[in-house]
Amino acid sequence: VLAPRSGWVFPGLDRRLAPSGVTPVPPLRFYAAAAKTAKKGSQKGKQEEDKKQQVRRWRRPLMSKPVDDVYLTWLYERPSYDLEEAVGMLKKFQELDFTYPKQFVYINVFLDMALQKNKKVDPFASSVLLPHRFTEDTNRVLVFTENEQEAEIARENGAAVVGGVELIKWILEDEIQVDFYVAVPAIIPKLIPLRNKLKRKYPNTKRKSLGNDIPKMLQHFRECLEYMVQDERIIKTRIARV
Repeated sequence: VLAPRSGWVFPGLDRRLAPSGVTPVPPLRFYAAAAKTAKKGSQKGKQEEDKKQQVRRWRRPLMSKPVDDVYLTWLYERPSYDLEEAVGMLKKFQELDFTYPKQFVYINVFLDMALQKNKKVDPFASSVLLPHRFTEDTNRVLVFTENEQEAEIARENGAAVVGGVELIKWILEDEIQVDFYVAVPAIIPKLIPLRNKLKRKYPNTKRKSLGNDIPKMLQHFRECLEYMVQDERIIKTRIARV
């Protein structure tokens, strides 16, 4: 009996077992032949078709509200609650499972960042000063200035580090690390070596970290909440304590 075509054979076994006068059939190759390179147009059309199929697959009709507490979540519409009701539920769950009462409350904000011609918005970061602070911790802020009077004002208003160009070396070597950097306009031309190092934390007017009002800048950045836009349109940040 010949070995099955779908299995393996010993070298030369098919010749020894084959009847005389019959040419043995060569064994099957168990590797795929190289596929021809598809045209760009066909690849693009296939990708569009795959996207359409995915949309059809996920657009299944959702069922009404479940009748009990055990159900498949993807078969029902996701429930939504008003702000007061949601906060009340968080407090109730905290009492039931004995979690830490001062744990943070987080929020996910989905922004509508659609633009014309399918352009994307680069992720960006900003900061906001909330009317009611929910943490006792303050951010460490460094102030760049070479004016002694401005330096004294910065120290009186809670600056963690105050100095001029002599701080550049320590920052580049990671000897000084703070949460935010602010500066006065007179010293900004001398801080160019820090542009690549600090990146988005480099002092600038758009982020309100460059100006002459040192007390106002320090108050903002010592108590502010920083947030970032990730994945083009999602903000994930904490906003309160339970």
